[in-house]
Amino acid sequence: MDYKKSKASTSTITRNFSDFDSKTGNIYEALRIVAKRADQIGTDIKNELNSKLEEFSSLTDSLEEVHENREQIDLSKLYEKMPKPVLLAIEEFLEGDVYFRNPKKEEFAQPGAVEPRQTQEEA
Repeated sequence: MDYKKSKASTSTITRNFSDFDSKTGNIYEALRIVAKRADQIGTDIKNELNSKLEEFSSLTDSLEEVHENREQIDLSKLYEKMPKPVLLAIEEFLEGDVYFRNPKKEEFAQPGAVEPRQTQEEA
């Protein structure tokens, strides 16, 4: 996905909990899904940026010989202006673009499966 063209906000905005809750039935599960997706997006963006910055690196640079490269600075500024991975993940989740499943819920949804009993401590 091209994260640079995303419509996600670049700053934090107030969200309605019921928007998250309606997709999973559990706010904590929804936030876990968003967090995992944000980690994936962050890793993708980091790898993409590192591969683009490798083009600018030279093997002869030392601490004393650091020169400015205008293209490298512009590239870094572009990535700094992009929405943070969490904001991108929230936008994807609310738009329904994130695939998720819960194997534990699927296990009990099968015919003949018996749901475990709750003890008093769990209730």
